[in-house]
Amino acid sequence: MPVGPRGQCRRRGSAALCDQPWRPCDADGVADLQELIEAIRAFSADRNWQQFHDPKSFALALVGEVGEVAELLQWLPADSAAEQLRAGPMHERFAEELAYVFIYLINLADQAGIDLLDAGRSKFAAAAAKYPATDFRDRAPERA
Repeated sequence: MPVGPRGQCRRRGSAALCDQPWRPCDADGVADLQELIEAIRAFSADRNWQQFHDPKSFALALVGEVGEVAELLQWLPADSAAEQLRAGPMHERFAEELAYVFIYLINLADQAGIDLLDAGRSKFAAAAAKYPATDFRDRAPERA
């Protein structure tokens, strides 16, 4: 279950307290994006970190974390990269770096007042119109 700023589970009330306010109260509940955004805001507010938060700082942090994702992939053979990332020691490291990318992306969008779900849906619809399956099946678009 998602949590509020002081670890209280919003879905089950104050009886369900969590040790870590950014984690779900129990394993069967998964926070949606808006609940995650609220938890990230609360995490920052509890530490008074908003003073350090601006779009430039989040963009630079995002670039740094994407660089760490690229570093993990750098020398993996392309034909086995997906398999190596799905299990074993690389899986946890890769998940951790992707989580940083995700959190910084959420923060950057929040700073800019962008609803990532709406933006993603809009971009996806535009891509579907630009690249219809009947014209692009089994072939990548050519670079202009």
